[in-house]
This record gives sequence, structure tokens and C-alpha cells, in this order.
Amino acid sequence: MIFAESLSKSYGRARVLRDASFIIGDGERVGLVGPNGAGKSTILEIVAGEEEPDSGKAGWRGGDIGFHHQEARLVPEHTLVEELWTAFPEARSIELDLAVVAAKIEAGDGDLDALIEEQTALFERFEALDGYRIDQRIGRVLDGLGFAVTDREKRCADFSGGWQMRVSLAKVLVHRPPNIVLDEPTNHLDIAARDWLALELCEYRGTVLLVTHDTEFMDIVATRILELKDGSITSYTGNYTAYQRQKADRIAQQDRAAARQERELDKQTKFIERFRYKQTKATAVQSRIKAVEKIERIERPNARETTVSFQLQATGRTERDLLAVTNVAHAYGTHEVLTDVTLHVERGDRVVLIGPNGSGKSTLLKIIARRLDPTGGSVLWSDRARLGYYDQHQDEALETGRSVIEEVRSVATDEPDERLRNILGRFLFRGDDVFKPISVLSGGERSRVALAKFLIEPSNVLLLDEPTNHLDVGTRRQLLNALEGYDGTIICASHDASILERVATRVYEVDGGTAVEREEMRRELPAMKRSR
Repeated sequence: MIFAESLSKSYGRARVLRDASFIIGDGERVGLVGPNGAGKSTILEIVAGEEEPDSGKAGWRGGDIGFHHQEARLVPEHTLVEELWTAFPEARSIELDLAVVAAKIEAGDGDLDALIEEQTALFERFEALDGYRIDQRIGRVLDGLGFAVTDREKRCADFSGGWQMRVSLAKVLVHRPPNIVLDEPTNHLDIAARDWLALELCEYRGTVLLVTHDTEFMDIVATRILELKDGSITSYTGNYTAYQRQKADRIAQQDRAAARQERELDKQTKFIERFRYKQTKATAVQSRIKAVEKIERIERPNARETTVSFQLQATGRTERDLLAVTNVAHAYGTHEVLTDVTLHVERGDRVVLIGPNGSGKSTLLKIIARRLDPTGGSVLWSDRARLGYYDQHQDEALETGRSVIEEVRSVATDEPDERLRNILGRFLFRGDDVFKPISVLSGGERSRVALAKFLIEPSNVLLLDEPTNHLDVGTRRQLLNALEGYDGTIICASHDASILERVATRVYEVDGGTAVEREEMRRELPAMKRSR
């Protein structure tokens, strides 16, 4: 069971939680939703005991809790398997003790009977901890999350950021505690790994509290939804789709109730004003004034969620033959990621690179973006190409000591403050919010700052690496709309099915060191867009 009771939490003058309460029963799988910056990650940290509330209490009952954070917390020098074994500290300690006792027995060092007795006790405890099946459990989870057998002796430091996040997730899943808390577990997962995780959680018998912007994933996994808004929690039964339907019904009911109340108050007000000075109606007037004063006002709901608002427009027109990638290869040390990639991009193409993690999509995109030199082959852009590059870890590159407006100004030094504030307002940084330090922003808020920085720079070619990662539902929806209406050229590496369905006109599968166009996934643009 996971619970929160009357939680309140503030950061400076910003009050994030106010009297938030909920109970998640044994075996429930609950999704926590709300806008970026609402306090979702704060709730998870308080529940897991990593953050203290200003008032109230939260935690779990019944066994241990596992927590998957938005950032990997690994020991760089550990191998993959060694890192996963840290999820079993007692079993690991017993293994080491058994090795010491076995060495003493072999060397005849000490009382043999006592050593054998100690060894027997250790074996029994190890078996009680199911220690003999831990390697099997580790193997099953690693297979499900897409790790190769050859990865198991690889150091954590040698994995990319996305794969390190998979290691972090694997540590929680192999441990299988009675309670787990997951903060954006699907970020950096390809479709196969995401589908496996959904099935794994559906079969898990413990209690799950989950934050994710992947609404399709939440539809599969969640049995209840908690909405965090304005510091308080509202519970909805069913999955994400059911939550949206119930919320719409609740808003409609509240709106109708508010309208009825307004009509009644208007009626009473008119009566009071009409007979206020009439002696024969004085008692009735006073009675109605008191009744009106006692009425608890029903507020009109704001049916439209506050969300970002922006458009994408290309700066200048490129030549028709835009990009030629010829026989590109790249290796990290002795590890060859790309061996022979050739592709041609024309003005107006929307190219999406797909493939499993580690196949080289991000490497290829960095080479195309001139952020990385290939070890072989060539990349040739047309003269009028103006590149805009968005890295999937763009939010991590923000300067934490700067304010929001200072960070955006770093790429737009000639822009007046009024225009910068106008742009930031579209990304929901309004008023004094533009002076917030980057260090206090949530992960989603940082993503919005990174997106604002990216979009303020003029370009006619967008190079995007997993652009929808870390974005809340509203921001992701707006980005997809903006990409769909963009009048320039797009090259994007993504696992997001919506980008394939709504944005891509050409799809390349990157795997085995090369890139092969998937002709069956080619999509024609509408005639109006083709003519641009």
C-alpha cells in the first residue's frame, strides 16, 4: 500500500502541494497525471522517503519500495550484471561470505566443523532469499528490455544515457518489491521494450504508482488515475481514457451547477434590489440577504487546460537537393556503430529514423547535424540550409545557475526582453516565472525551456532526436501539431508512433550499421504542402 495524508510542500514562494491525500491499495496500478511543474515528481520523492514534506506524511506499508527516477543513479565501474545485483544487497553479501568460507575450508584455515556449519547456514539463508534464481530473473528482465547477452559484462559507464535509464529500470523490476514508484519509465524505450514493460507491470502483483506522459502506455497499465492540479489530488476510476471521459463529465456537471446557482443568485439579487426600501417587504429582504451570504459559491470550471502555444515556420527556402549522405561510417573505439549509410533528402521531406536503441540513430543524426565527425564517408548540405538541432538530452545541457529568461537569451542575444518574455509566455513561463532559476524547475519545465531555446533560433531544417521525450501531454500534442504544419524539412530519430503516423513522409530503419528506407511506410504530403 502507498499513501499520502494532507501533504503540503513549498519551494520558496511557490506552493506545490496543499493538503494532498490519497491511498493506493495493494495490487493497484495508479497513474499520477498533471501539468509539468505541478509536483508529480515531488510526490513520488516524498512517498519514497527522499524528500520531506512541509506538513503531512506519506510512504508505504508492507515490505520494501522500489523507485525508478528520471535520471540514472548507477555506479559507473560496475558491469551491468553487478549493478543489478546491487538490488539484492543481502544475497550479494551472503555470496561474498560464502566465497570467504569456501576459501578457508579449502586452505584448512580454522575449525573445519565450525566453518561447515557456517557455510550450511549461509546456504540456507541464500536459498530462503531465492538467491539461486537471481541470475535467471536478471536475464529475463534484461532480455525484455532489449539488452544483448554481450552487454552483461559491459560497464555502466559505457552505455549511452538512454541505456543507462534502462539499467535503472531493470534494477527495480528484478527486485520486484511489494511497492514500486516509476517516474517516466517509458522514456528512452523503443516500442518492443515499452510493450514488454506494459505486460510486465500488468502481471505484477504489487502496488504501482506511475508518472508517464505516454497516455497509450497508461491506458494499458493503469487501473486508476490520480490528477494533481493546483496542489490537490482528485481520483478517477479506470485508465487514462476513462479519466478523460469522467473529467469531462465532471466539468460539465460543475458548469451546469454553477449556471443554476448564478441564475438563482441573480433572481435573489433582483428581488433584494427591487424591494430593499419597501417597508412591507423588509423581513423578506433581510431573510434573502442572509440566505445569499451563506451560499457557498460554485466556481465555473476552466474546461480548457493551460497549455503551450507555438508554431514552427522555416526561415528561408533551401535548394531542392538538400542533403547527400554518402557511405557514412562511425566507430567508438573498436565498436562500429555505422558501417555504410547512404541517403538523399530533398526539400520538404520529413524523414524519420527508426530502429532499436543502440543501433546508431542518434549517432547518425549528430553526424548529419555536424555535431560529430564521421570516421568514414561524407555529408554534404546545400548552401542555403540552416540547421536547427534538438538533442534528446537538451534539457540536461541547461545552465542551472541561470534564470529561464537568461537561458533563452543565451541563444538570442539581440532579441529585446519583451519578445523573449512573449515567447516564454507561450511556453507557460509568465510574469515572475521567467526569473526562476533553472535549478528549481521540474524535468518537464526544463524541457519547455530547451524547446523554447531551440525554436527561437532561425532554421529551415529541423534535426530532432526523440523530441517528445519528457514533454507533458499538452506540450507533446502542440509539438506534433507544429511539426505537422511545418513548411521546412525535418529529419527526426524517434520511437514515438504519433510522429510516424502524423509527421513522417519517409522512414529509414537504422540497424546493423546501415540505414534502409522502408518504402511501405512512405507517405505523400497533401498537394498544398508538396507545392511549397
